[in-house]
Amino acid sequence: MVALAEQVQRTLTMQCSEITPGTTAIRSLDWDRDRFDIEFGLQNGTTYNSFLIQSEKTALVDTSHEKFRQLYLDTLLGLIDPAKLDYLIVSHTEPDHSGLVKDIVTIAPQVTVVGSKVAIKFLEDWLHIPFKQQIVKNGDRLDLGNGQVLEFVIAPNLHWPDTIFTYDTKTQILYTCDAFGMHYCDDHTFDEDLDLIEEDYQYYYDCLMRPNARSVLSALKRMSELPTIATIATGHGPLLHHNVTDLVNRYRQWSQEQAKAETTIAVFYVSDYGYSDRLAQAIAHGITKTGVAVEMMDLRSADPQDVRELVSTAKGIVIGTPPVTGADTATAISTIFAAANSKQSFGVFESGGKDSESVYLLLNKFRDLGLNPAFAPIVMKETPNDTTYHLCEEAGTDMGQWLSRERSIKQIKAIDSELEKALGRLSSGLYILTTQKGNLNSAMLASWVAQASFKPLGLTIAVARDRAIESLLHVGDRLVLNVLEEGNYQRLMKHFMQRFLPGADRFEGIKTYQATNGCPILADALAYMECEVKSRMESGDHWTIYCTVSIGRVSKPDALTAVHHRKVGNHY
Repeated sequence: MVALAEQVQRTLTMQCSEITPGTTAIRSLDWDRDRFDIEFGLQNGTTYNSFLIQSEKTALVDTSHEKFRQLYLDTLLGLIDPAKLDYLIVSHTEPDHSGLVKDIVTIAPQVTVVGSKVAIKFLEDWLHIPFKQQIVKNGDRLDLGNGQVLEFVIAPNLHWPDTIFTYDTKTQILYTCDAFGMHYCDDHTFDEDLDLIEEDYQYYYDCLMRPNARSVLSALKRMSELPTIATIATGHGPLLHHNVTDLVNRYRQWSQEQAKAETTIAVFYVSDYGYSDRLAQAIAHGITKTGVAVEMMDLRSADPQDVRELVSTAKGIVIGTPPVTGADTATAISTIFAAANSKQSFGVFESGGKDSESVYLLLNKFRDLGLNPAFAPIVMKETPNDTTYHLCEEAGTDMGQWLSRERSIKQIKAIDSELEKALGRLSSGLYILTTQKGNLNSAMLASWVAQASFKPLGLTIAVARDRAIESLLHVGDRLVLNVLEEGNYQRLMKHFMQRFLPGADRFEGIKTYQATNGCPILADALAYMECEVKSRMESGDHWTIYCTVSIGRVSKPDALTAVHHRKVGNHY
């Protein structure tokens, strides 16, 4: 099935697979990429998928990342004479899928670029060269001949505002770009082994799609109006063919759960300006970890009525600084301020554009309206890095926790049955979990810890989904479990129980030294163990993290572990 595997560097290869007669998947395999887009860590690299449909007329669905320029163009030109390329369908204009659009238009000037109205406008502003174009709306069709008709489905905000799906009525393939994808790189074109990919599938949804849950549901509704979908040709990772129904239903279930949230936060950004979309996505991901719903909206393409309706129903508003010169964004900003009310909370962040509106101007306008800041303004003094994105995620989590605090208090007070009292009698030790990943470090007080295996030596740690440290505890990440000492734990416990501001140093004033795995060891701990995360299991409102243990030391052999006792089992 694999027709080509050519390597320029160790980390970049190409794969061509005929997925149906006349339809070829051109997959750019980025084996060792460990960060993507909004700086979520990748464990298994990623792929950028493009598709060539050859009938009486020929269509190319998406291109690739510019890092694959020569590899991709050589591969494409080995499959088709560029003079015979009729259509280039742009599912959306994010650079990892459209990074070579200008190259295609240059070598095939006769090609008609097909996309949503917003996508075509973005391309005009970006390419600065004339090109043939065709704007499509929901339900529009494109006839390639031989009974091969492409039908377009508008799917905005998945996860860019200009996204379209393309359905091939002959092959029953639905091309979805980012939706239903995953960052997973291997030689298998399809999803043969579900166990192998399902963790990456959900992680991708949580990072990119959960903040747009209502948009996912809208897209699923439009998809339901299509005939049978035999294959979903995604923009990243393996194509879905063996588990289409199951994996689509997971999107529906996850999105319905998110859409039922009582509280919504509106996050406004500018998708093609500075780092606005990436920073907004990181904030949105932090919010969704708290069970609060997020609605993301692009200021540049937002309809004023949609803006007004969203702001009027949201309990929180987050805005990334737009360009000062943008008339379209100025209208959207004015609409936001007109619809905002004093019962709402807000947050503002810099987008990183050269002519950004002042973050403090937005801050003062919200304060003048009587709104309360949920987090300090996020000011960028350099190109965003891991620390910046983690700060944004923590700010989003803080905002979500603040706006859902009343719900949390009610839940704690509402449960007082004998069952919860009995559950509270489960005692546990007291520990401090510490991590270091690149420039990022974090820590938390943990009590739900248990040994889980002898061979290999392993343990489990339960981590609440809305903990800031959660994003540093994925498979392959390293940590230190510090054991607190009975009668000598109050200072450390008090320090790590406090509420830290986003980006704050968790270890300020605490004596530490470095473990062999790079994580901090608390000098005052009774014992410590160096661990590596091997798996994660979703456990309701917690993640159960399974780790193997490689090194451990005890400072006081005769001392005992501090023990935690609760009265009820519905909160710590």
